[in-house]
Amino acid sequence: MDALRNVIVSWSSGKDSALSLLRLREDARFHVVGLCTTHVDGWVPYQNTPLAVVEAQAARLGLPLVAIGLPQVFPPNPVYQRCVVDGLKASGLAIDAVAFGDLFHNGIADYRRGYLEPAGWQCVFPLMGEETAALAAEILARGIRTRVVTVDTEQLAGDYCGAWYDAAWLASLPMGVDPCGEHGEFHTLVTDMPGFVAPLAMTAQLVERGGRFHFLRYELAVDGTAGSN
Repeated sequence: MDALRNVIVSWSSGKDSALSLLRLREDARFHVVGLCTTHVDGWVPYQNTPLAVVEAQAARLGLPLVAIGLPQVFPPNPVYQRCVVDGLKASGLAIDAVAFGDLFHNGIADYRRGYLEPAGWQCVFPLMGEETAALAAEILARGIRTRVVTVDTEQLAGDYCGAWYDAAWLASLPMGVDPCGEHGEFHTLVTDMPGFVAPLAMTAQLVERGGRFHFLRYELAVDGTAGSN
C-alpha cells in the first residue's frame, strides 16, 4: 500500500472547504495535517470572516491553522503565489499535498498546479467536476451547518443574505443561481459540522446593505469570548 500523503486543506470558512475536509478524512490515501487560509489584516476575503472565527473553527476540528497574510484582497498573481508558498513552507508542517474546494473545470486547477507543484506539493480537488445540486444535497445530508454571510447583489437579491443554508433556502433560489454559489453569488460560514467538538454560537445582528455586497454582521462566542463581525 502506498504511504499516506499529508494534505493541508485550503479553508475559506465556508461549506465547500468543509465538505472537502470530510471527504479527505474518509480517503485512505490522505492524512489531513492542517488547514490554511489567506487573510488581509485579520479578515478572510469573500466571506469577510474575522481570522479569530477561522481559528475557532480550526480549534473545534483539532487541526492547526496556517494563516497567510496578503498585502491586499487582490494582489498581483506573483505576489499572491509567493505569499502562499512561503507561508506553507514556514508552517513547520510536513505537507505532500494541498487540497482545494474548487468545483468547476474553469482553469483554476491548472493555475493552482502552476505554482504549487514546482514547490513540491500535489494539488487535490475532492469536489472538482461534480454536479453542484448533488453537492449541495450532500452538504445538508452530512450535517454541515452554514449561514449565508455574503451576497453579491448583482447576482442574487440581498434579502438572501443572513439566512441559513438549508433545503428551503436552496429551493427558493432563482433560476441560474448556482446552489453552491460557485459563480460568486453568495458565500457561507460553517457554524457546525462533523468533527467540531462544539458548534460556534452565532447571534445575527443585521445585514449591512451599503453596497454591491451585502454582509451579515453577527456576534459569535469564540472560545468563550465575544467576537463580532
